[in-house]
Amino acid sequence: MKLFKIKTIALTGFCAIALSATSYAQQGSVVLNQDDKIDKLLEVKKEMNKDENATNRFKIQIYSGSRVGAEKELSNYRNGFDQWKATLVYETPNYKIWIGSYRTRLEADRALTEIKEKYPNGFIFQPKPKN
Repeated sequence: MKLFKIKTIALTGFCAIALSATSYAQQGSVVLNQDDKIDKLLEVKKEMNKDENATNRFKIQIYSGSRVGAEKELSNYRNGFDQWKATLVYETPNYKIWIGSYRTRLEADRALTEIKEKYPNGFIFQPKPKN
């Protein structure tokens, strides 16, 4: 009898909790009021980022030489720096390591300040357009 009473109380409590949880459930909806200027700003940003390899960008060169040396320096660079993309480029007769793709000279100067601590011969340039 005592066991039956405990089971009944437990079952009643469980049902009460389950039913009360479902009875308080509400259907939610979220209304997002967004300014039209945000959409325009996003379109401008997409347009700016469309051509990431534009020739009017600034880059930093940290190495020019043999292929083996370039691969070694590229590996060393990637171990020490991860915030700027490094690219191995071949321009006859040398392999070169180019860092970043900066829109302004100021951005490139700031990056070069950090890079020069490890690569003192690094310099900023703008690649020539390919014909």
